[in-house]
Amino acid sequence: MISQTIRLPDVDDETNDLATGLLGQLDRFSRRNRLLEAYYEAERTLRKMHGGIVPEQYYRLGLVLGWAAKGVDSLGRRCNLERMVWSDGNLDDFGYREVWDTNRLGSEVNQAITDTLIHGLSFAVASNGVDDGAQGLVHFYSALDATGERNPVTRGLDNLLIVRARDKERVTALTLLLDGVTIAAQIVDGKWEIVEYSEHPFGVPAAPLVYRPRLRKPMGRTRITRAARGFQDAAGRALVRLEGHMDVYAYPEFWMLGADPSIFRNADGTPMPEWAQRLGRIKGIPDDADRDDALARADVKKFDAASPEPHLKALNTYSKLVAREYSLPDSSVAITDFANPTSAESYDASQYELIAEAEGTVDELSPALRHVVPIAMAMRGGLDEVPEAFRSIDCKWRDPRYISRAAQADAGGKQVAAVPWLAETEVGLELLGLSEQQISRALAERQRAQSLSRLDALVRVAGQEAPADGVTG
Repeated sequence: MISQTIRLPDVDDETNDLATGLLGQLDRFSRRNRLLEAYYEAERTLRKMHGGIVPEQYYRLGLVLGWAAKGVDSLGRRCNLERMVWSDGNLDDFGYREVWDTNRLGSEVNQAITDTLIHGLSFAVASNGVDDGAQGLVHFYSALDATGERNPVTRGLDNLLIVRARDKERVTALTLLLDGVTIAAQIVDGKWEIVEYSEHPFGVPAAPLVYRPRLRKPMGRTRITRAARGFQDAAGRALVRLEGHMDVYAYPEFWMLGADPSIFRNADGTPMPEWAQRLGRIKGIPDDADRDDALARADVKKFDAASPEPHLKALNTYSKLVAREYSLPDSSVAITDFANPTSAESYDASQYELIAEAEGTVDELSPALRHVVPIAMAMRGGLDEVPEAFRSIDCKWRDPRYISRAAQADAGGKQVAAVPWLAETEVGLELLGLSEQQISRALAERQRAQSLSRLDALVRVAGQEAPADGVTG
């Protein structure tokens, strides 16, 4: 693929070369990322892999499996950001609630996690609006639309290119984030024009969200691994074989020996359709008077239909292999071997590997959010820098285990009983299983009750002192 050359006006050659290079980097990974997207969206249809053995029409059936989406969503649904927390202060004093609500941060993070698991990478970006003057915006971009260079020393981004619009052949609008500079440009009348050039004190206000990084691959890996794709393709072929089997071998095969062909004709002498011959019930066939051998009397031989069990076993084997690759229990994808319901204990045990995967995933995603959200809060507050105290802002993720409210309250009650003063804190109420809204309401009602109690006490004290003050000589 020949990459597009970017030439922005009033920008030095080094910056233009950087933009062109980043766009080329995005193009190099585009085919792979679109393939992963196709697996997730179940758009990866069966290809011709059978050397002419399977008839052409089976490739047009659109047989696909949704295992890739199952593997991604099963993990993604266990990685839920509840809110940001700050042990050293009150986030709402710095506009956190506005940042959360305006950006729909909970929902947007969930979407970013899905794209991160698909491509292994996505990006979080803090910015201020250009036309509407909005401040403290947080946007997320998939690896199909953004790319950058990672600094191995600071482990942050040196730059980031965001593609905002394309036509059939080229990129028509982009944003380039540099250290302290944001450049937005678009093509107008066939030429690039800069629509925004702004400077700010926040470095590169972006961070990568990565899945399963390692030292030699710090920008992560996809959850839809090559092994998982291979098993899914093999299972797709098994589905085609099963479909062909049902078409060809679903009915038993009959051979009729010595029958007069006239029995397969209608009363007017026209031949019966094949379906009528198959579905008809022949009660009696006359002997052939012109023959004196063994075939004078018609004889029907039946060959039972072949069992589809081998295809089902192959499909079930592939499903279990995919389950192992995605750290899922067999019950999530397998189609047989479930004679009895799974017990609660065995089901919980089967989820431990996926829970460990979810815990590791949120640990890898947290640094990006801890970097970007404080920048957005500083932008919204009109600050010239991110306060040092914001370093203690952290993510609070929902427990990846599915625990009933009763079990959570029971476990929390035991912890609070061991440390009684926790009952007076938000942490203690969280341990008891209360939601954020319930905690806020409970604390507000408690504060109102305490205020009324203090007011009543003051009134009583004032009432007791009034007679003494009114005594005269």
